[in-house]
Amino acid sequence: MPGMLAPVNPMEKQPVRELNLIGHKVAARFGRSGAITILVAVLLSTAACGSSTPTPSPSPAVSPSATLTPTDSPSPTPTETATPLPSGLTALPSGWAYSDLDGTAATTDAAHRLPMAIMVDDNAAARPQAGFTGASIVWQAPADGGEDRYMLIFQEEPATDIGPVRSARPYYIEWAAEWRASYGHYGGDATALGTTIPAMAKYIYNMDALNGQPCAYHRVDNRAAPHNAFTNTDAQVTCLSKYGYPLTYKGPAGYTFIDDTPSATRPASESISIPYHTGPVSYTYDPTSDMYLRLVSGAAQIDAGSKKQVTARNIVVLFQPLSYDSKVDPGHNRPVIANVGSGKAVVFKEGKAIAATWKKTSTSAVTRLYDASGAEIPFVRGQIFMQSVPVGTAVTY
Repeated sequence: MPGMLAPVNPMEKQPVRELNLIGHKVAARFGRSGAITILVAVLLSTAACGSSTPTPSPSPAVSPSATLTPTDSPSPTPTETATPLPSGLTALPSGWAYSDLDGTAATTDAAHRLPMAIMVDDNAAARPQAGFTGASIVWQAPADGGEDRYMLIFQEEPATDIGPVRSARPYYIEWAAEWRASYGHYGGDATALGTTIPAMAKYIYNMDALNGQPCAYHRVDNRAAPHNAFTNTDAQVTCLSKYGYPLTYKGPAGYTFIDDTPSATRPASESISIPYHTGPVSYTYDPTSDMYLRLVSGAAQIDAGSKKQVTARNIVVLFQPLSYDSKVDPGHNRPVIANVGSGKAVVFKEGKAIAATWKKTSTSAVTRLYDASGAEIPFVRGQIFMQSVPVGTAVTY
């Protein structure tokens, strides 16, 4: 199957592929963490049988800059305590581990694979984009010309299509550096290429299609340039080896993760709306699957690669200072996001909103989230969407 990443042991290649395919189908119904118990049973069965033949427009809202009441942002409940394993399991099966970035179970090689951060376009001509359903962490933030841009970070999940791939920006490089990731892009602005990438050389593995690392990328003929550059996780892994980059995670300790709370404790619904110039992003919480369904400009966001609706398990809205610089790159008014320091945030998970503070202590430090007591907020196992918006943006929920 194209785009599927090979396991460490070639003799186990086919069973692992089969398990990954089953896992994707189960996760679509129960979420990634909810699929673990079923995957364990399949894994044990397979082992027994042997191999067989995977600047925003405000909208009416409660201003996040105002003091949030307990009703708007409840604190974590006593049931949200970090647990080492899903309920009913005493240990993960041999050859499996929890992934570093999103806390879901995967084969050990995939769970500790080098993260791969890829810049993705959000121009109207770039839609629908591909790769979202396989990403562990997704960043969205304002970019040039009143548009926004994404960065998708992959680890344990494969993606047969990712793109359209676009150019680098300094603040995205600093977010990629948090996970010591490879950084996939098509060129970049003057600051990104001339200053930020050289300065962050100890923290990222550059994969620039236009400046020396082109092997992982290709152009498609059914989209107009520059919105026609694509890649996939298989190609990224192959080219990491070609350029002498490591294949395993070498970054700092990641986030703390928790298992799903009982369905009876989850709210019946929750809706979130986040304004971006390219189109408002909204989420609708589904308590049955314990997931948020993602919409863009009022329509369900469908991944062009997997053909599935994009979902999130955790959503973080970070209010970060945005300014523009017209001098560093003459002829362009480049956005500058102050992502080092601290500021207000809201963390959404399991139908609840938690008033938070984001902190990033250096350009290479992980962006962390803390509650009102100063404790770091754990995430539910699964995808994390990081939504950076300018301070004062009206987010409705």
